[in-house]
Amino acid sequence: MPTDQAAGGQAPVAVVIIAKNEEKRIEACLKSAAGWAAEIVVVDDMSTDRTQEIVRRYTSKIFQRAMDIEGRHRNFAYDQATQPWVLSLDADERVTPELAREIREVTLRDDPSVTCYAIPIKTFIGDEWIQGAGYYPAAKTRLFRKGKFRYEEARVHPRALYEGDCGVLEGDILHYSCQTLEQWIGKFNRETTLEADKWVTDGRNVKLSSSLRKTCDRFLKNYFLKKGWKYGFMGLLMSVFHGLYQLLAYAKYREMKKARPGA
Repeated sequence: MPTDQAAGGQAPVAVVIIAKNEEKRIEACLKSAAGWAAEIVVVDDMSTDRTQEIVRRYTSKIFQRAMDIEGRHRNFAYDQATQPWVLSLDADERVTPELAREIREVTLRDDPSVTCYAIPIKTFIGDEWIQGAGYYPAAKTRLFRKGKFRYEEARVHPRALYEGDCGVLEGDILHYSCQTLEQWIGKFNRETTLEADKWVTDGRNVKLSSSLRKTCDRFLKNYFLKKGWKYGFMGLLMSVFHGLYQLLAYAKYREMKKARPGA
């Protein structure tokens, strides 16, 4: 049943979902938003599967737009919302019932000093919850006042831009990132490519020495300070990947610079 109009007991929130070829995962995401949120908005990146068909069971507010720059794409999606608050989700994420109740409470209370709220993210690879090593609670700013929050127009890991206070909620977003570690590594590979491309496009002068320092710092921080060591092999592996992200991005940046003289 579409949830385009606010009803009694609903939160004054638009759940805004970014999707592309997500027929296997998006219905669980939509179900987690249906009923308690006044509006669901989906921006579809030109899907060729059944994503749009599934979305229309839950909302008529579906917009097609090809992804160009992540920050710009997300800002476009938020602009389609008509509610005073926006909850940003990806198609592989779910809102827990506890979080839905908490969002309803804070948005109806509507503290004028608070612009946004960070929400803990529980990330899974298959059915394994990734704990420690910076992966939990790893709260991210996902709930915010419409028109008061935007992302910089960057292709990967855009920075959040807002003024005012940011609160922290206790309920979780469940993030079913990948079914297998192989898929997760593929995603890691794509993200480091985008990071390297951003450095080249922005004209940054990235040095091996700084990349090595950040590689070591990130591993040590995530393994020791963020307690990756408490969670066995996966805690160690995720800490290693945190460090390798910087080094692998540098290696790709170096290769791209050679392939683009004058860049």
